[in-house]
Amino acid sequence: MNQRTIKAAIAVTGTGLHSGQPVDLEFHPQPIDTGIVFERSDIEGSQPIPASAFLVQDTMMSSNLVFGGARVGTVEHLLSAIAGLGIDNLLIRVSASEIPIMDGSAAPFVALLMEADFCEQEGLKKFLKILRPIRVKVDDKWAELRPYEGFELNFEIDFDHPAIDKNFQHAQLQFSTQNFIEELSSARTFGFLRDIEALRQNNLALGGSMENAIVIDEANILNEEGLRFNDEFVRHKILDALGDLYLIGYPILGRFNAYKSGHALNNLLIREILSNPDSFEIVTFDDNVSCPIEYLPLKGVAVEG
Repeated sequence: MNQRTIKAAIAVTGTGLHSGQPVDLEFHPQPIDTGIVFERSDIEGSQPIPASAFLVQDTMMSSNLVFGGARVGTVEHLLSAIAGLGIDNLLIRVSASEIPIMDGSAAPFVALLMEADFCEQEGLKKFLKILRPIRVKVDDKWAELRPYEGFELNFEIDFDHPAIDKNFQHAQLQFSTQNFIEELSSARTFGFLRDIEALRQNNLALGGSMENAIVIDEANILNEEGLRFNDEFVRHKILDALGDLYLIGYPILGRFNAYKSGHALNNLLIREILSNPDSFEIVTFDDNVSCPIEYLPLKGVAVEG
């Protein structure tokens, strides 16, 4: 089970959720043990910004990295795609302070990265294995990681709203690349119309629309096409969590359980784990069979250092 990057550089242009302006996004292959790194292409001499939980300085509506005076916001959907595809090393160059929102899910990023194709590298893939339960709690919200042979995500939301069915407020994903792509990657972000109007009055969410979010008024879902899944709301919360958790620096072996968690609590959980070295260990696997997580096979494998 070796590390992987992409075979060749690839680029896309999308819209910034808050600015409403075009944002250029580039993906570049990187050597082994580089990790996931962001760079602001619009700032001359910008320092690389590692995808690290300790660089998250703002979790208002999204996970936002700040380093060396530069900011890259709304990273969670893209990181969810990168984690779902098992990419270990990647440089992401972005021309603004936020990752483009695309359709509000991870699916467009998945399609783009799969178009670039993957490259196996001469270095074993490193996993962070949870050794003992760690839980964080704020008021009635909580999140935890527990030992587990594989990676499982369980999430429960609690919205008292006529448009959000009480029967579809809990979901679980047994992680594999195939399960991620088919069951999670296309779940869109969502917002309440009253909140969007308030944000726009403060020059935020200027790029938000029903093209990139599920929009809900006091009683109904306003998108003509409706939901992609009956439980799309909670599936998107799992998608967010997967991206937030990848800021730990490695794919995780463990069971993630959460109740009403969000970006701030997800980040607090990661920091708590990394601050307790006895709660985890870094492990590798010599072959795909012994690894408890299944990733998509590499097409036409090329091996690079």
